[in-house]
Amino acid sequence: MQYSADAAETLALRALSWLLGQDDLLPVFLGASGASEQDLRTRAEEPEFLGSVLDFLMMDDAWVIQFCQAEAIPYEHPMLARAALPGGAQMHWT
Repeated sequence: MQYSADAAETLALRALSWLLGQDDLLPVFLGASGASEQDLRTRAEEPEFLGSVLDFLMMDDAWVIQFCQAEAIPYEHPMLARAALPGGAQMHWT
């Protein structure tokens, strides 16, 4: 399965919404990304920012599992969505 850019942005917005509901995890995202609470409001429509949300989510399998279970989606969907956003292409070194 391959995500379109629009579908990837929608999934990333769902991930951002889920992240906003995680009181213990949201400060970790803000610290790791350097984003402010204002950035969450003003940059939520930027594909690059949404990519950073998925990058953060995929840093920990437990977070991916929690998000995917909450959204009732397969575990590989955040990775597939990330690949469709700017900077998400996988590097092939061979």
